[in-house]
Amino acid sequence: MNHNGYAARIEYSDEDGLFVGHIAGIKDVVGFHGESVAELRHAFQEAVTDYLETCAQLGRAPQKPYSGNLSLRLAPALHASVAVKAQLAHKCINQWVADVLDREAHA
Repeated sequence: MNHNGYAARIEYSDEDGLFVGHIAGIKDVVGFHGESVAELRHAFQEAVTDYLETCAQLGRAPQKPYSGNLSLRLAPALHASVAVKAQLAHKCINQWVADVLDREAHA
């Protein structure tokens, strides 16, 4: 579940008979819940909106779940293979890796 660039981490509470969620990837704790998927989706969207409004009222920037920067450590042989593949595709390593990750993440 995603809304305004934020993702939800959702679990089911058998004890409460509810879906319980939190905004994923930020240090602030923002929770929501619902009895159905539709109710949960609405509560999540409302939680994100409330979070953004609260941050604005407090005069602080809301946390972003991911910066867009990813640092990897690779074995030298793998690094060399990636460099060759990128060069053959007429791309820089960063763009080639981003394209591969995007393709795999959406497969």
